[in-house]
Amino acid sequence: MDHEQQSSSDHRDPLISIDNIGDVHDHTTALLLSCLKWLLWTIMWLLFITWLAFIFCFPLSIVNVTIADFTTLTTSTFLGIEGPMFLIYSGPVLIIAFLSVPYLLISQKQQQQEIKKISRRKCPSYHLSTFPLVVDGPLGVVSAAECVGILIFVSYFLWSVGLYAVAGEAVLAGLKSDILPFMFNIGGVSLGYIGIFCLAFLFLPIARGSILLRLVDIPFGHAARYHIWLAHLTVSLFLLHGICFMVEWAIEGVLLEEILTWTGKSGTSNLAGVINLSIILMMWVASLGPVRQHYFEVFLYTHQLYILFIIFLALHIGSMYMSIVAAPILLFMLDRFLRFCQSKNNAHILSTTCFPQGILKLVLSKPKNLRYNALSFIFLRVGEVSRLQWHPFSVSSGSLDGDQTHLSVIIKALGGWTTKINEISSSICRAHQCPEEHQLPRITAFVEGPYGHEVPHHLMYKKLVLIAGGVGIAPFLAVLSDIFQLVRLGKPCLLQDILLVWAVKKSNELSLLSTIDIKLLVPPNLDILVYITRESEPPLTEEEGTVVDDKALINSFDHSPPVSNPSKMSGLVGSGDIMWCGIYLVSTTIGLIMLVCLLNVYYINPYDIPSGWYQGLLFVACMVASVIIFGGFVVALWHRWDVTQSSKQFNDDLLVTTTHDQNDLCPDLAASTKVQYGSRPDFKGIYIYIYIYIYCRQIFESISKSWGNVDVGVIVCGPPTLESTVAGRCRSLNIWKQPYHPIFHFHSHTFSL
Repeated sequence: MDHEQQSSSDHRDPLISIDNIGDVHDHTTALLLSCLKWLLWTIMWLLFITWLAFIFCFPLSIVNVTIADFTTLTTSTFLGIEGPMFLIYSGPVLIIAFLSVPYLLISQKQQQQEIKKISRRKCPSYHLSTFPLVVDGPLGVVSAAECVGILIFVSYFLWSVGLYAVAGEAVLAGLKSDILPFMFNIGGVSLGYIGIFCLAFLFLPIARGSILLRLVDIPFGHAARYHIWLAHLTVSLFLLHGICFMVEWAIEGVLLEEILTWTGKSGTSNLAGVINLSIILMMWVASLGPVRQHYFEVFLYTHQLYILFIIFLALHIGSMYMSIVAAPILLFMLDRFLRFCQSKNNAHILSTTCFPQGILKLVLSKPKNLRYNALSFIFLRVGEVSRLQWHPFSVSSGSLDGDQTHLSVIIKALGGWTTKINEISSSICRAHQCPEEHQLPRITAFVEGPYGHEVPHHLMYKKLVLIAGGVGIAPFLAVLSDIFQLVRLGKPCLLQDILLVWAVKKSNELSLLSTIDIKLLVPPNLDILVYITRESEPPLTEEEGTVVDDKALINSFDHSPPVSNPSKMSGLVGSGDIMWCGIYLVSTTIGLIMLVCLLNVYYINPYDIPSGWYQGLLFVACMVASVIIFGGFVVALWHRWDVTQSSKQFNDDLLVTTTHDQNDLCPDLAASTKVQYGSRPDFKGIYIYIYIYIYCRQIFESISKSWGNVDVGVIVCGPPTLESTVAGRCRSLNIWKQPYHPIFHFHSHTFSL
């Protein structure tokens, strides 16, 4: 039976035949581009391994002596005291960022060739990044690739602590008195060095549009989780670092004197270090789960102290050690400045759609040349609700239509901020229903993004499973829109079967499916399973007492356009044009190097400025100046180019449909949807986990028997319980895979700030 099903599955035609798509380039050009891409990838890997080797070797005494000698030679030159550290520890990161620009450009051109290559695979294969290795741990769902990264960090920590302990023991052996204070001094110095290198990794994930995140194709949702992990580690190291020195000073009886000392023995500022430790502790406490969930404003506003953290960090460690983390901080500054420039102007809201259960859909105007992939998200600020708060939302509209001039997001009232937006939208609907009203409410929206995957991995599988909980359906609406648009445009698409599993509380939430247009999709390719968890049977109409049809539920919603200023969101975005991103990065880096060299030649060396806190402050000032002056010049040119490109398009934003014609919706949508009613048991803890597990097991067992030996992409967007349950099921089926069963590749689209 399984063999017959496998044969039937293998003969299922894809939505668009790959063999009918012609090559964009001839074979010679494609071969040259592939060779160049392989060469760039090899060089970047060698640089990354070299950078890690330098980090691991830093605790070795021979390395410290070599760096000290090199620093002595360059102190009076244009390189200055920070030159060696910058070349060794920031240089590789920046060079990798430079090389990633041509690599990503080539990857974009070869995307169709990559789809063809995948289509020719006869056997599925495992991938470390999509294999959930840990599903129930304190870190949530952790893939095999993430476990490798965690092991590298643990190895570095143990290696460094061991080397510093051995070196400290050798020094302690020659001491005859005051051993205890010296032990705490060695411990404080060692933990400080380890914390600085952890800090170098801390800033990399939070640069949302960083070219490095695009290179490794890590969406900001996952990168934010890595930032949280690294933040806990870094804060712990810096806290222990400060405690060790305070204990040493307390033993020596100079605690208060040393804390208030601005210039210490090494020229750095002890007081700046104490202030910096206080700042990072405030940020850490405000970012803990209970505070972040119940007092989001406290978390958001406290996190803006990162500006003071960077300044006092430079005052405490000086320009020499600040050069170790210069590259990650520079990439973060570049991203932050670009986000500021993008979000200065408000975005025009074309329409609002009010769905049941406090769900709102906003449609925003965007330039045609602004490109993004499905599963992307934007950060949204509404001026009428808050002038400072930015909240992330998944993009629910497709991205492959080149003529598309709008972008939509779905917002559910879950907290104070989202509830206020829904209240304003409801008042807009009421105002438009009353013609006598002259003063209409307004919604002023500001946008950062979109951000997302560089490669549309949802298009890289022959079979796709989308599992959503509640409003988690939003990103999958964009995925389905992209897939259907490929059919219209006749572009390569591997997909043969799509299964959408959606769990909602009430049946009236089915109206969200009305935003899907499937007029050109063959119905058997799409199956939608909807689980209504709070209703045991279809609802009845209030007047006649008849059962409401599923199609009527799907096609029912209330729509009204709001009042907004006629403007588009800016095309300046870190995940936008790769060439402009590269020019922006290169010009700023060259500007930083020039400013530091000029500062050393014309100020520090002639006036014999001592190393320490003052040089650290000057180094940070050079970083800020390079971003504003050199980067700002490129951003101005980028903005002018973006305006020119946008002006070429027709001013058809207002032609976007403001109401949905129910007759345009495909009647097969309800036919493709299977709705299952059944009250969810009102249990807590392990019982609800078992309930979800039973449904997941039934679904995946059915897939394993019918879809055969293929790669299946599984994307989850929902609560943590749903995510861990699906990940556990994927892991179990992959470990105990049968010969003619698929391999499940797990992807999570769930994150929150």
